[in-house]
Amino acid sequence: MTAPDAHRPQAALAALTLAAIGVVYGDIGTSPLYALKEVFAHDRVPLNPDNILGILSLAFWTLTVVVSLKYVALILRADNNGEGGLIAMLALASQAVKDRPVLRSRLLLLGIFGTAIFFGDGVITPAISVLSAVEGLEVVEPGLHRFVVPLTLVILTVLFAAQRFGTGVVGRFFGPITLLWFGVLAVLGLMHIAQHPAVLVALSPHYAVGFLLAHPGVAFVALAALVLCVTGAEALYADLGHFGKKPIRLAWFAVVMPALVLNYFGQGAMLLQHPQNVGNPFYEMAPSWALYPLIVLATLAAVIASQALITAAFSVTKQAIQLGYMPRLRLLHTSIRETGQIYVPFVNWALYACIVVAVVAFGSSSALASAYGIAVTIDMTITTVMTFFVIRYGWKLPLWLCLAATGFFFVIDIIFFAANAVKILDGGWFPILIGAAMFTLMTTWQQGRQLMSERLRDEAIDLTVFIESLFIHPPLRVPGTAVFLSAEKGATPFALLHNLKHNKVLHAQNVFVTVRHHEVPWIGFDRRVEVEALGHDCWQVVLHFGFKNDPDVPEALKLLAGRGIVLDDMETSYFLSRDSVVPTFAQGMWLWREKLFASMHRNAAAAADFLYLPANRIVELGSKVEI
Repeated sequence: MTAPDAHRPQAALAALTLAAIGVVYGDIGTSPLYALKEVFAHDRVPLNPDNILGILSLAFWTLTVVVSLKYVALILRADNNGEGGLIAMLALASQAVKDRPVLRSRLLLLGIFGTAIFFGDGVITPAISVLSAVEGLEVVEPGLHRFVVPLTLVILTVLFAAQRFGTGVVGRFFGPITLLWFGVLAVLGLMHIAQHPAVLVALSPHYAVGFLLAHPGVAFVALAALVLCVTGAEALYADLGHFGKKPIRLAWFAVVMPALVLNYFGQGAMLLQHPQNVGNPFYEMAPSWALYPLIVLATLAAVIASQALITAAFSVTKQAIQLGYMPRLRLLHTSIRETGQIYVPFVNWALYACIVVAVVAFGSSSALASAYGIAVTIDMTITTVMTFFVIRYGWKLPLWLCLAATGFFFVIDIIFFAANAVKILDGGWFPILIGAAMFTLMTTWQQGRQLMSERLRDEAIDLTVFIESLFIHPPLRVPGTAVFLSAEKGATPFALLHNLKHNKVLHAQNVFVTVRHHEVPWIGFDRRVEVEALGHDCWQVVLHFGFKNDPDVPEALKLLAGRGIVLDDMETSYFLSRDSVVPTFAQGMWLWREKLFASMHRNAAAAADFLYLPANRIVELGSKVEI
């Protein structure tokens, strides 16, 4: 969990700030590779001094308003017990309006859609970052163009193949390499600003406003590309739990924003003097002798940016699983010390397959840029909407203040979204297609689980009544402890009924366990276990986990020793009911969605693995559930 920002030792603060530079800002740090290039590509914006100054001013104020004011000043305050990210915001917003069920259900759908779109963003970011870095070869020698896509695919293949080893070994180099990258960005920019210092007049908002008023149509088109300057801003909030507010803010204002602004203005200064370099202004800034080292450094920065997003995809997947929005997937821990370092094979290779399709189908960073902005602006808008409900209903702030605080950013988000919406046919459909597919899967899983729970609840026998009736004519008791996993507290597990029917015995101790995941990141050990004695050496136990806790059931059950219930590892067996879903024409979902849910349920990872149950002490008994 996040250490308090107050009284943090200076050395620890410096280390966290350096780490934040590597992890949090990798994505936004690679934006200079392609942002200004895309603004002027295909003659979208005529290349003349007034337009260059107007674009630079818009870029500066976009960074200031969207990143500095919205994310750093406002959104970072909306932490969920120290955690950030869209899932954390969704949980926070849904808790804030829990007494408004209709509004809560709509917010949940909106949050699920935002999470689904995030996976579309997760496909575009590695593809465009690595492609734009490798495209520096074209500046060195135009004939090298044919090697750009194959080399990009090789780099991405190595990156995804290495995920199963974890990031612990190479992660320590992320901060220094990215710090070097930002230093190079600043130096390249200063070199050209020194030759044309008049470009700094674009820091005044006068030039941005003048450009918008003088050329509203051109400015609208330019905004679609300018949003690329702030791609990765969501990582500020998503990584809050790893670093804390102070290191993230310090890294932004001390290193990242100055380096980005210097580089953008350096590109602008160069274009004012050498407009013929508009094809790839970033690489054209560098002297010829530095091009190959710069391409290597840019590729490393792009890989780090991609790594941060892949890691985030794993983390979001785990959180979505535990909140019931995705089926259980196989999760592998890649670090003994860091529980947050996980590897999800299915997500890793699904992302890789989609990224390969994107790289091959689009073929260049310019083509991918059309697909990029739409996913970013959708997530930015959803975050703003969620923030309103958090500060209005969670923090109880006055309505006028909430509308003023979020309404301003909402208007900006909508303008950026509208500018990117016109590019849907040019590539924006790609992340939307991925997001729509993920949204369908996530909502189908969520609704299917609800239907399953309702059906199991309707057919369930009250546990207390069943135990009392069972001991009117008690069965044979055998030594040891049986732990029965049940989805519903107070319901008799089917595994118990099958065990009595087939084996005709009852263990000396019986613990009926229900696992509950809550819309908070962490639940401490002091609130992990809830116990109710049922008599006859039987207990009802509810285990509580946050969406960032590991649901380790055997470890949690050790806490029962303090409640007078001692479980001997070698004498304890875990009984689970493995349900088979049978789609029907009864009320529920459309039949195709029921079949999809049945397939997802059938192929989900075993509950025993997800709950960390010991493989040699599990008994699974099957049952069928019609939905």
